[in-house]
Amino acid sequence: MRKWVAGACLLYVLYGLFFYWYLFMAGDSSVPEALKGTSADPATFMNERELMLTEDYSKIKDFLFFIRIPFEWFLFFILLIAGLSQKMKHWAEHTSKRRVIQIAAYVFGLFLIVTAASLPLDWISYRFSLDYGISTQTTASWIKDQVIDFWISFPLTAGAVIVFYWLMKRHEKRWWLYAWCLTVPVTLFLFFLQPVVIDPLYNDFYPLKNKKLEHDILKLADQADIPANHVYEVNMSEKTNALNAYVTGIGANKRIVLWDTTLNKLDEPEILFIMAHEMGHYVMKHVYIGLAGYLLLSLAGLYAVDRLYKWIISRHGRELHIKGGTDLAALPLLLLLIGVLTFAASPFSNAVSRHQEKAADQYAIELTENKKAAVATFQELSKAGLSEANPPLLVKIFKYGHPTIMERIQSVENALDQ
Repeated sequence: MRKWVAGACLLYVLYGLFFYWYLFMAGDSSVPEALKGTSADPATFMNERELMLTEDYSKIKDFLFFIRIPFEWFLFFILLIAGLSQKMKHWAEHTSKRRVIQIAAYVFGLFLIVTAASLPLDWISYRFSLDYGISTQTTASWIKDQVIDFWISFPLTAGAVIVFYWLMKRHEKRWWLYAWCLTVPVTLFLFFLQPVVIDPLYNDFYPLKNKKLEHDILKLADQADIPANHVYEVNMSEKTNALNAYVTGIGANKRIVLWDTTLNKLDEPEILFIMAHEMGHYVMKHVYIGLAGYLLLSLAGLYAVDRLYKWIISRHGRELHIKGGTDLAALPLLLLLIGVLTFAASPFSNAVSRHQEKAADQYAIELTENKKAAVATFQELSKAGLSEANPPLLVKIFKYGHPTIMERIQSVENALDQ
């Protein structure tokens, strides 16, 4: 056990050192010579202080992102190899004779451990965003969001685990397929509920107050043949200085949402460009395509989890203190595999997302025909969020669901020069 723990610790430290070296020493985020002095060059729209803050904050933020991802995997492995997961299972079995309550108790204990262990990293990330002027959120509000996250994630995860273990027991060979069949309606249902049930737990949403701007946005929507009666704004200025807008929900609960920071910091032509971008997602049905892609990817993922899960238990079950596939103590292994495969698939899903975002940008350019507003919007997005215009390659591959600011500005210039 000591060798396994020591090896896991060493691997995690080497992983962290690699990304520290890559982000702070080797990663290239410089502006290509051909773009220096153009509208895509941050030096043309940021002052020296903004450039320095952007570089420093981006490196810290990206480093925390990369070391946070495998931290839970490391924690799950330690729980398994040290036999702590088995002890947690025995404790859960003493809480009730009912299997459902035992699983819920185990998941609750596991969530408490993961939340407590991850809290320092999450707190450091919050404090850095506060120190660099990105976050405006009070400590009390931040804690409230952490509590909401816990009480949303815990029942959903507990319900999923209860169903998954029941399926494993009843259908050992095909549990992953039946589990996927159940995730389809559940995912659609949650996506339908998110705008009206989940999102309002974190922030206040209300119809756009600026009626003239709403009229202009709805007029733009009419040009795009989009049925729309309302645009919503959300009071994100209580939590951040960053800018954003998005489309969420499906069916009758579909919403176009503007952060109030976007309304406060951008001019109307720039806001209309952002709205045209979101309308592009609607017209090209990116929400539904994204949902379909997620569901297909989750089918392949569950199959891969099943194969790896059974292979690891057959080869290393004794070392990991796992008695079989339906052993509740094996849950950390299941979650570890899901996390690793999700991260491994992120370059593909991010690439698809960047393609959709680029298409939505192109649609917005064609709809508004306002090059100046498009360029100014991307520049303001970069300044408000202290986002690097040209991040290092690994950051882009694993983290960016949007094209980089430099790529987006270049696309505007190229589209309108043709």
